[in-house]
Amino acid sequence: MPKTHKPRAGSLQFWPRKRAARVLPGANWNAIDKKHKGLLGFIGYKVGMARALVRDLTTDSMTKNKQIILPLTIVECPSMKILSIRFYKHDKVAKDILCEDLDKELKHKIKVPKTMRKASEILAELEPRLGEFSDIRLVVYSLARQTSIKKTPDIAEMGLGGSLGEKFNFAKEKIGKEIHINDFAAKGQIYDIHGVTKAQGFTGPVKRFGIGLRQHKSEKGVRRPGSLGPWTPSRLTYRAPLAGQHGFFTRLKYNSKVVDVNNAEKLALEFKHYGKVKSNYIAIKGSVQGPVKRQILLTAALRETKKTKKENFDLIKIMK
Repeated sequence: MPKTHKPRAGSLQFWPRKRAARVLPGANWNAIDKKHKGLLGFIGYKVGMARALVRDLTTDSMTKNKQIILPLTIVECPSMKILSIRFYKHDKVAKDILCEDLDKELKHKIKVPKTMRKASEILAELEPRLGEFSDIRLVVYSLARQTSIKKTPDIAEMGLGGSLGEKFNFAKEKIGKEIHINDFAAKGQIYDIHGVTKAQGFTGPVKRFGIGLRQHKSEKGVRRPGSLGPWTPSRLTYRAPLAGQHGFFTRLKYNSKVVDVNNAEKLALEFKHYGKVKSNYIAIKGSVQGPVKRQILLTAALRETKKTKKENFDLIKIMK
């Protein structure tokens, strides 16, 4: 009889298993900056799942030139505007320039001063001293009122790719203007998705770590580990699968393929618990972590895979 082998249940990579500190997570912009140019991230809202009828144009695919059905996740991406421009020196914020003409909905999030200098004037003063800084990033907010789910915007820091001069010119050009999803995402490209998973509450070790059930006549319970550790040392380690918080964890999904980038007029569908999409959206192949209406952060791909990159689909229609 072959030897039974079962690896340990639950990954120790994800530790501690506790609730996320923020609903909208951040990203390692320094790592992404080295591979991409322009705006490196965008805020979106999960709408729900749908299906897409596509023609598979992937080279060497078994279904090449055939019509197939793909599972999709629709993410609504309303426009964003710049809240402030941050100049970094030695990985610390050296200068934070607040932009004028901010939306009134921001008053529910932050304190907006009544009078301030124009950001363009301050940037003109800083342009000759650009060499003093090491990085430039944008603090942006989503125009959530363009959607049907809420009005209060979400605020996040976004990295910029390219040289310091290119970052400065991008920030200078976008002051007071709306940044659209078309400025960031394109059909057929690959992106990473940062989000917070669904909250499951307090759960036992079977659901939390995936341990197997014990025999039905086992002592002290079936849905619990057989041993929590040795007598000596007489303490519990964090490696023992115990009951506790499950879900509402920050997770990153790598290399998600964008099947479609379009406006709401092209998507005449109504989604359960969300309603209709009113602004621009992107359709992502596969699933996305989190419940409906959860805000997510789309970023440029950190580690593209050749297999996902060469996938090519010709979208015919999106349906429920």
